[in-house]
Amino acid sequence: MDVVIVGAGIVGLAVAREMLRRWPRLQLAVIEKEDRIAAHQSGHNSGVIHSGIYYAPGSLKARLCVAGSRALVRYCDEHGIPYDLSGKVIVATDESELPRLEELHRRGIANGVEGLEMIGPERLREIEPHATGIRALYSPRTGIVDYVAVAQSYALDVTSAGGEILTGRAVTSIVRSNDRVILLTTRGGIEARFLITCAGLYSDRIAAMTGAPAEPRIVPFRGDYFVLRPERVDLVRSMIYPVPDPSFPFLGVHFTRRIEGGVWLGPNAVLAFAREGYQRLTFDLGDLLDALGYSGFQALAAKYWRTGLEEMYRDFSKSAFLASLQRYVPELTEADLLPGPSGVRAQALSPDGKLVDDFVIHGDANVLHVRNAPSPAATSSLAIAEYIADRAAEAFHLNEEQPRLYAGADVPADAGSQPDA
Repeated sequence: MDVVIVGAGIVGLAVAREMLRRWPRLQLAVIEKEDRIAAHQSGHNSGVIHSGIYYAPGSLKARLCVAGSRALVRYCDEHGIPYDLSGKVIVATDESELPRLEELHRRGIANGVEGLEMIGPERLREIEPHATGIRALYSPRTGIVDYVAVAQSYALDVTSAGGEILTGRAVTSIVRSNDRVILLTTRGGIEARFLITCAGLYSDRIAAMTGAPAEPRIVPFRGDYFVLRPERVDLVRSMIYPVPDPSFPFLGVHFTRRIEGGVWLGPNAVLAFAREGYQRLTFDLGDLLDALGYSGFQALAAKYWRTGLEEMYRDFSKSAFLASLQRYVPELTEADLLPGPSGVRAQALSPDGKLVDDFVIHGDANVLHVRNAPSPAATSSLAIAEYIADRAAEAFHLNEEQPRLYAGADVPADAGSQPDA
């Protein structure tokens, strides 16, 4: 193989698509440990097309989200994928939130987000008749889409261009020998000249197999949703978000209309007891000890312990969850909330307990790693892919219309003991 990409989530597939678009003669494979694509973060999210409001101007998230959202809409138009730029309101319900709302407006304008508008209660009621607030930031270009459908379309692009998508192959170790990379998997070995990892929840562990630094480390946070009872979906027209709380490092519960017509309410954010801990009681001792023993999580927990306890309580208390939602839509009742899905966010933490607030992409002469790509990575996927292809062109010394670089073949599973074979 010329290039192997680890991870068939939306980012890995977008990268594979872009690599083959630029260098159509590359021999490229995407390997995925699950038996299907988009099995984790790409298939367990709220489906929002973010516009780029929240992110620090000049950051990768700001640049790639704004460019990526535009590219994604164009892609959906070209490929017949349903989406809806239904808009979003970020609602302040208290005077103390107004400075933070103004800062979001400033960031959005600086990032080039189109159509942003500060609105009062009357305009808010026009957009969301059942919402209440003293002021809001309106983003008409925020939208919704089915990211599994997008990922499936990317996968079709990859295979149509001659790439392979190999599912059911978990990477167990990686051996680097001279200018080659040998990946040992549960279904044999694969040898390649270049490696790009987009491993999401396991990005730190896969990177460590290549000798990359241990940090930033991934700590999994589960988010649980309720869904609005079908008879009550008219309570929400598009999306209603809170002003981010500085005492809590996530966005907080919100209302999201889905492309299929339902409405999701949430999520909260609690430590997952396993990297694939989609249920409250899903437990993996190794994953849990890894998170609890990490100095970064210990520092985060020490800083946000009170908020963390509140989130844990709300995770088990429907009435507490409802109270958080009623702040924005007072008409909601407990009977309106039905059990919903969950997702796990792969959040990178630094050793001092700070959430890594930007995409992290690094590497060397023949390996590139996507180490931190939580939301808005799905929105940004096409722009992230272009960024990584630019990095690969430089690091891997790829030229336009690059010929096949290395006509390697699958190698046996015990190749790790014979790195020079």
